[in-house]
Amino acid sequence: MRRYRPHHSLQSSDNNDLRIIPSTRFQGSKRKILPWLHEILSDIRCDTVLDAFGGSGCVSYLLKRMGKQVTFNDCFSWNYILGQAIVANDQVTLSDDDVDRLLAPRTEYPWGQVVATNFSGIYYLDSENEWIDKVTTNILELTGYSEEVLHFKQALAFYSLFQACLVKRPFNLFHRRNLDVRLRDVSRSFGNKVTWERPFSDWFRRFVIEANSLVFDSQKPCRAINCDVFDIDPSGFDMVYLDPPYVKKTPVRGCTNYLRYYHFLEGLATYHSWAERIDYSTRNRRLKENREELLFTPDNVIDSFDQLFKQFRDSTIVVSYKAGGIPSVDTLKRLLKKHKSKVKLITKSYVYALNRQNGNKRLNRECVLVGV
Repeated sequence: MRRYRPHHSLQSSDNNDLRIIPSTRFQGSKRKILPWLHEILSDIRCDTVLDAFGGSGCVSYLLKRMGKQVTFNDCFSWNYILGQAIVANDQVTLSDDDVDRLLAPRTEYPWGQVVATNFSGIYYLDSENEWIDKVTTNILELTGYSEEVLHFKQALAFYSLFQACLVKRPFNLFHRRNLDVRLRDVSRSFGNKVTWERPFSDWFRRFVIEANSLVFDSQKPCRAINCDVFDIDPSGFDMVYLDPPYVKKTPVRGCTNYLRYYHFLEGLATYHSWAERIDYSTRNRRLKENREELLFTPDNVIDSFDQLFKQFRDSTIVVSYKAGGIPSVDTLKRLLKKHKSKVKLITKSYVYALNRQNGNKRLNRECVLVGV
């Protein structure tokens, strides 16, 4: 396996260095605009930062490389694991021996073969479902290290498993029961059949190399937490970065439901209790909703933003947002002004891979509001 030396903390605006980031496949990820966010965040004086909706971990990882003391938070267990792997972790990597152990055959499954039992014909081939059960169980059964080291090794292994699962999915999502899209022998305007058919083990090894390459010591203590954002103690953060679920302003209004998009990964992250949490009334075996997903809906999103701004009013507040949603950018700016004396709006034209409003690039704008 190729080996990488840890990267050093990013203290400059060298955009070449910004390429050393997680190759996320997460809807709403800010990965492609990190250089722009870096320019904005570099102008803000802060040492301690909360990334309240951490998601893929891209922004937290950027802030860590900028030398900040970062707290990554996300309400989902799989995102929390990503945060542990690349934000909280500053020195632990997976060895070749670790990978061989994680990919080794097994005959006993203490928690059953959850994927093979419940997801046949939904997302992956039956042989692939069995492979996922095997590797997940091997991750959970990994031994031979101190509790702290084992914690980070398992996080890196799950990082690699999650990425492998995503890359083999059409649109990198789990919102539909659509294995047939991958299997049909037809011309496609999206996706990559070669990518889909590449063995899971190959992808896993590739993402272990990536995960190892992301581990570095910023010389500042960073951590990852798994909390409902409204339960976080707001004290102690110079800056709070907010990128909550996006509510679409369309004829059929609705929020970006991350649990529906990524329920399969959340299940892997909570493998011990996954079978008990499946909503068996759904065709693709989704998980039951959680509280935070229900707080950013068309009916309550304005109140939710107002509550967030009030909660973190003693910190510099940075909000990532996309024009065209609910509330409007003007409304969001007005809400922020209730709690902060100065509010600055910065925007950038941006084309989203799966969402082009009316096909007009000028109508697609990424926005950042800074309240001080």
